[in-house]
Amino acid sequence: MSFLQNVWYPAGWGDELDAASLRARTIAGIPIVLFRTESGEVAALLDRCPHRFAPLSLGRKHAGGIACGYHGLAFGAAGACIHNPHGPVSRALAVSAFACAERHEMLWVWLGDVECADRSLIPDLSFIDRSPAAAKSHGYLPTAADYRLGVDNIMDLSHVDYLHPNTLGGGALTKSKATVTQDGATVQVAWRIDNHVAPPAFAEHFPDPGAPAEVWTTVKWHAPGVMVLEAGGVPMGRPRSEGVNSFSLHVMTPETERTTHYFFANTRTFRLEDHAFNQGLQAFLFAIFSGDDKPMLEAQQRRMGDREFWDMKPALLPIDAGAVAVRRKLEDLIAKETSHARVA
Repeated sequence: MSFLQNVWYPAGWGDELDAASLRARTIAGIPIVLFRTESGEVAALLDRCPHRFAPLSLGRKHAGGIACGYHGLAFGAAGACIHNPHGPVSRALAVSAFACAERHEMLWVWLGDVECADRSLIPDLSFIDRSPAAAKSHGYLPTAADYRLGVDNIMDLSHVDYLHPNTLGGGALTKSKATVTQDGATVQVAWRIDNHVAPPAFAEHFPDPGAPAEVWTTVKWHAPGVMVLEAGGVPMGRPRSEGVNSFSLHVMTPETERTTHYFFANTRTFRLEDHAFNQGLQAFLFAIFSGDDKPMLEAQQRRMGDREFWDMKPALLPIDAGAVAVRRKLEDLIAKETSHARVA
């Protein structure tokens, strides 16, 4: 499997990394160690000392950089050796550094050419920044499955009527036809249905939970695995502003060919200052993702083994249109990047 290189990968949440800690995280098969400089900026180095190849993440902080825990060699944020307790510093004593950024409460790493690391290419997740603390939450689930299976799962949300029938489901997504649109390197899938009972998670906030409602869901995918999901509902005949609406982030960052870093976040437009409700919602969503989605994705991967998706000749349905569009777009982006690299 090939992974995109010249793209921003979410590598963790900002609150996972304090001033004293080192965070090891493998992304697209590359071991990386994340840390903060003395000014608080996030930095990322290859998690492998050039001396004896020990993981730098097993070391300690040193003057804004990292000191290897094996023989004490220290490296700065740019990857150059800044201290050699055994003799002079040479050019050979250097480690690869990656461009990185902290935005929308996430840590981002660019695996490819540092000169191409344009921060304006980070997907717009400003809905996280706009939401008050009492109305947002985030989490992380390591998942033993190909990241593309996780992307499929979010791009085809008809599964909620069957995998989450008593919580997020309700039949609306199965009964409505998805509309798939593409704009450059993004793919969007939208569902909308009128005169239908809203999913339980939304209906419980209506004056009459069983009343007919307008229900909507939209997912926008950014390569390679960042998806923004908007979902909500409102009693029929009322403006959407009177309904309930939520915005969720689902990120599938590949760790290896068969394992994924699943980051997620949720915000909403109702009960914005209700801390107790927020804590309950966070636990509710974590239970669904960890108890329903994660086990299903991992079970899929076990059944697939090391075989590739297309090689198994999947029996595709109309509900797969969004997921297939993303897989094709991703394959095209990887092919173009690989071709460009060969020419260069």
